[in-house]
Amino acid sequence: MEFIQGLISFIVHIDVHLEEIIRDFGNWSYVILFAIVFVETGVVIFPFLPGDSLLFASGTLAAAMGAFDMWILIPVFLVAAILGDTVNYHIGHKVGTSIPPTSLLGKVVKKERMEAAEKFFNKHGGKTIVIARFMPFIRTFIPFVAGASKMNYRYFIFYNIVGAVLWVFSCTLLGYFFGNIPIIKDNFSTVLILIIFISVIPAVLGAIKSKIKAK
Repeated sequence: MEFIQGLISFIVHIDVHLEEIIRDFGNWSYVILFAIVFVETGVVIFPFLPGDSLLFASGTLAAAMGAFDMWILIPVFLVAAILGDTVNYHIGHKVGTSIPPTSLLGKVVKKERMEAAEKFFNKHGGKTIVIARFMPFIRTFIPFVAGASKMNYRYFIFYNIVGAVLWVFSCTLLGYFFGNIPIIKDNFSTVLILIIFISVIPAVLGAIKSKIKAK
């Protein structure tokens, strides 16, 4: 319970926690940011780490305090995002079809879903990977499913890079240029919650649509 409360606090007040990280670790803060983005995108069991809000808040602090150098920050996020999805893809490719069906992950990644995902990726793979970048939780799961479904790697890596570039540049630059506008700065936690809420809307609508079709 304490872990969940701490995680929620970190996400909602990420600007405050980033300032603490900068104060305590200096230039090593880039390594910490790299690790957070890499783990969120690269390890399928950690989909709850703050991706969008982290990028936005980092861009905001780069503009407000000069806390980060954008010429370093953006490449750090890009490499972390691309490598994270790549590792996740290879994990899925290696173990995706051999997950014990009784395990927690096995209950989610079922054989029939893998077969359906393979057909879907053959038709809409590129679009799926790019769009998933902007959807919390789903962006962690999609590369794993792509690998487990044996999606063509060259096809995957191309859209992996495209999605990472669009995600990192848009979220970080939005924070850099708009995060310090008074109304946003004074309601920063609310803005971060709104960003997360908007990001999950497509996933929620998709789930509702699937249930309606199933019925």
